[in-house]
Amino acid sequence: MVWTGVHRGFAVRAYYENNRSVIATQRAFRRQFNIPRNDNVPNANTIRSWVRRLEETGNTLRGNKHGRFKNVRTPENVVQVRTAVQNSPTRSARRHAIALGMSDRSLRRILKFDLKFHPYKIMFAQELRPDDYVSRRNLCEQMLAAIHPNAAFFSSDEAHFHLNGYVNKQNFRYWSENNPQIVHERPLHSSKVTVWCAVSQFGVIGPYFFEEEGVTVTVNSARYVAMLQNFLQPRMNEIVEEHELGDLWFQQDGATAHTARASLHVLREIFPERLVSLRGDVGWPARSPDLSICDYFLWGYLKEKVFKRRPHTIAELRQRIIEEVNAIPRDICARATENFRHRLQQCVDANGRHLSDIIFKT
Repeated sequence: MVWTGVHRGFAVRAYYENNRSVIATQRAFRRQFNIPRNDNVPNANTIRSWVRRLEETGNTLRGNKHGRFKNVRTPENVVQVRTAVQNSPTRSARRHAIALGMSDRSLRRILKFDLKFHPYKIMFAQELRPDDYVSRRNLCEQMLAAIHPNAAFFSSDEAHFHLNGYVNKQNFRYWSENNPQIVHERPLHSSKVTVWCAVSQFGVIGPYFFEEEGVTVTVNSARYVAMLQNFLQPRMNEIVEEHELGDLWFQQDGATAHTARASLHVLREIFPERLVSLRGDVGWPARSPDLSICDYFLWGYLKEKVFKRRPHTIAELRQRIIEEVNAIPRDICARATENFRHRLQQCVDANGRHLSDIIFKT
């Protein structure tokens, strides 16, 4: 809590008027400034330090033994901090403070108030190989030319939802007089569900869980084909009839189960000459999650909603996923689908490199 000079002056006066009683001073302080019972007032150490400083220096503010106040934010120190940060931009503020011989708080105040610097996060993106640049640009140009802006576009993918989180043992401590020797037990393989969804301007198709007798299974071509025939195709028929659609496009990544011969055969029957995939009618660039609607929108949005209230069982996790998928507003899906074409154009403009305008939101 930051206390003003009025607060400090009243506390010192009340301390003397109440025969150096800290409790009586706190009560008077609470009454004087109308502080509710459960809110903070200066503690005993703070009040005594104000009194001691006043008696030693004639001022309640922190100062040195001569009564002059230290000012670390000098022009010389500001220049030193600027030079240090520019020379080692990846070094933490705490390490800069140690190297310069000043407190972490003072260095951060210089960064914020004198240099007007801001803390920026590092962004992680899929590593691209040199030959990816040309293929990404060419395939984005091909998709922009082939897929009409008004076409019905369905982007699909799978994701794992783990029931148990992870314990960060570096930042987790047990404070005790003796070592409690506590071991945190967790299963070798975290329980999870594997979910498939497809996003379009008409909403989300799914979720579909890859499981057998309630147990999550690996996605292979046979199971993927079964999903396409028994789950996707009936729902596509319903959507086509409801919206009277004609120009249908389907996108998937290059996972082995997706691009198996049996899988592509079924997909070409459902989406004749409208398949965006490795070995599809229009190619899909490798290592391009920044272009997939499921990756840049759906999974992050959905996991935030699902784990807002931590599920405790697989059944509860599955039910939470179903509820949150059904609750996704259609207009959000429509905006995410519109953003797909924008990302394709950004990739072309960047010559196939990362979409810096979108990553850093310029």
